[in-house]
Amino acid sequence: MSTTLKKQYDEKIAPALMKQFNYSTPMQIPRLVKIVLNEGLGDATQDKKIIETAINELTAITGQKAVQTLSKKDISNFKVRKKMPIGVRVTLRRDRMYEFMERFIRIALPRIRDFKGVNGKLDGRGNYTVGVTEQIIFPEINIDNVSKMTGMNITFVTTAQTDEEGYALLKEFGIPFNNK
Repeated sequence: MSTTLKKQYDEKIAPALMKQFNYSTPMQIPRLVKIVLNEGLGDATQDKKIIETAINELTAITGQKAVQTLSKKDISNFKVRKKMPIGVRVTLRRDRMYEFMERFIRIALPRIRDFKGVNGKLDGRGNYTVGVTEQIIFPEINIDNVSKMTGMNITFVTTAQTDEEGYALLKEFGIPFNNK
């Protein structure tokens, strides 16, 4: 199992961030906690096979079993009942998290057509979410077997206290932000 990003964090990124933000202790250095992949599937209310397909695809992409998410309340306009499956998600931590991040940055992102970098807006607490419009950018997905294009949100959760620290951490990891 390759953990080159983990090694890179320990050897290069952490010391660089320590120097950049003048931290007094290594415990203040922001680090990546988890990566959450979430796929909302509104069409799953009509067709139950959509959820199973999405679970299989996310499991193939991440190497970890995906779980379905259930609705919290009834919404009659969308024909949704409480506890109805409406999405799929996976939470990656430790080695799998670094392995996925490396594949995402080095393999999946360059496969996006007309790619000019990802938006550099964080959530105010140092966490970053990027939306992917097509699941076929991941090499694990066989295009011939895809019945429906689905997008997903990928959230990078960090221990950073500010957006500036979170941005610096993710930039050091190699996420290609478009400079606005």
